[in-house]
Amino acid sequence: MRSVLVLPTYNESENIEPFLRAVREASPDTDILVVDDNSPDGTGLVADRLAEELGRIDVMHRPGKAGLGSAYRAGFNEVLGGSYDIIVSMDADFSHDPNRIPDFIQLINDGADIVIGSRYVTGGGTTDWPVRRQLLSRWGNAYTRSILGVTARDCTSGYRAYRATSLAKIDPTSTSAEGYAFLTELVRRMTREGASVVETPIIFRDRTRGKSKMSGRIIIESMLLVTRWGLGDRFKRLTGRN
Repeated sequence: MRSVLVLPTYNESENIEPFLRAVREASPDTDILVVDDNSPDGTGLVADRLAEELGRIDVMHRPGKAGLGSAYRAGFNEVLGGSYDIIVSMDADFSHDPNRIPDFIQLINDGADIVIGSRYVTGGGTTDWPVRRQLLSRWGNAYTRSILGVTARDCTSGYRAYRATSLAKIDPTSTSAEGYAFLTELVRRMTREGASVVETPIIFRDRTRGKSKMSGRIIIESMLLVTRWGLGDRFKRLTGRN
């Protein structure tokens, strides 16, 4: 089964070279699509150089920063038009361990439609996070699971693998969320389509280089969207609408 990693980037010049090398070493048969939003620090140019050196790396240069959801929509649209069977997603800052990519691919081979690298199943966790951030993330995911009626315990994890046919079925280009709500929107849609969701434990390590894109605004927007989706779904069930 052919696999590809879709990797959105913005100002990751300190991480992108060692990261791409680590991915190539961990999973040499996995192609890579870097989706760079015209990073002012030259991330896209570094990716271009590594593409020439390592091969099997394509770089999509977008005109400017348009959000995580927008970058993934563009990347997914590009690779779903090819002959890939498995699509992997993850962060480029080493928060996610590239050595786990083969495990994710194997779980898709074993029958999963979506594999989520989960911080909130047995064996998973976070390091270097203050207690406040850990509690906020756990509460947000518990609230999301409850109001949306999904089984996944970590709906906002970006470390994932998708069966390409299952992802195509929900047409990710038709989604609208940005930030980490986009990741939740995919879980919600795939769950509603009957996709097999498997969570595998990961240890999330906070970045040591570069600046995090997480902000209070992103968190608030995500929770508002989740609430709107949940209430909308309940209203449809009560009224018998699809």
